[in-house]
Amino acid sequence: MTLFLNPSSGLAVRKAAEELRDWGRNRQGLGVALIYGPVSAEDRLYHSKCPVEQRSVTALAEALKEIGTRWRVLDPCRPDFIMDLAGYDVALSNLHGPYGEDGRLQGLLDYLRVPYCGSGVGASAVAADKILCKRVMLTLGVPTPGWHAWSGGPVTWNGRPLMIKPPFGGSSVGMNLVRDPADLPGALADGAGDAGEAVLVEEYMTGTPMTLGMLELPGGSVVVFPPLATEAAEADFYDADTKLDVDSRGAVIVRAAELEPHVLDKVTGHVRTLWDGLGMRGSARIDFIVTEDGEPYVLEVNTTPGMSRDSNFAVGAAMVGLTHTDVVLAMLHEALARQPYDVPLPTPAFSSPTLTREAAVSP
Repeated sequence: MTLFLNPSSGLAVRKAAEELRDWGRNRQGLGVALIYGPVSAEDRLYHSKCPVEQRSVTALAEALKEIGTRWRVLDPCRPDFIMDLAGYDVALSNLHGPYGEDGRLQGLLDYLRVPYCGSGVGASAVAADKILCKRVMLTLGVPTPGWHAWSGGPVTWNGRPLMIKPPFGGSSVGMNLVRDPADLPGALADGAGDAGEAVLVEEYMTGTPMTLGMLELPGGSVVVFPPLATEAAEADFYDADTKLDVDSRGAVIVRAAELEPHVLDKVTGHVRTLWDGLGMRGSARIDFIVTEDGEPYVLEVNTTPGMSRDSNFAVGAAMVGLTHTDVVLAMLHEALARQPYDVPLPTPAFSSPTLTREAAVSP
């Protein structure tokens, strides 16, 4: 059973931070593959719109430099990506959505036997699939807004607003809030995309959106950050443009959530259930909404939280006394302390350039 530390466990967190810093001093020259590139729609959006200084990969690179590692950004869109991976001690991924956060990259790294930060194949795959994750939440008894999966045909309108979400991806890319039934067909088509995938049709719940980070520390304990309230100042919901905030207009207000003790207990209970139930590792961020009557409902689980300097995850870590570099050290420590995936597979041999196919969508 996982030992969870709450924000009041200050002494335990400080001891863990000191242990991490001592560990980091002995890791000079550690080879870190920082994986980043415009693979998914979400990452293409950040790659094209987000200023370099605001990107997670920039903050991660600065932390790796401060630690003293031997690091390099590896772009999975390049044909030499897999060959290059084998030359590093550990992989730190900054990919989100399909082919980065959904278990496929994690499975590749397992096969190559390259240690990597964060959750494994199973937890990554479940969390990345919004519909599958909803089903698991119900199995675990974690409350989530009412929903159904739409894969074509008519939809019954119950008169209440709906959130239409594509099954994969993050940063609210492709999400639509529908208040008028006339807008529903277009939102469903947008959510299904060219692949015509099933779409998550979710009851829109009013309340305060919140997010909560979790980080695994040496010894396997997990510190639960204080929940943060995230309020969009210029949009109906916390959409992709609000999250990007390219112009630094302060389109979203992030503050410490003010929750009654019994509500906070419910929130932390749900996130603990999800961490153990999905088998997550390393780090995670869980988004939920708290209704006016104090009932929390989980919206989704992120196994690769954004790691820019001003990200919600970094803000939550700072509230328990952990710097951005401390967080990166914790991720690296967890990856390298984990029991290696060791089965009798052949060591991959790269004797010729890897053949590639042209991308269907250019970055």
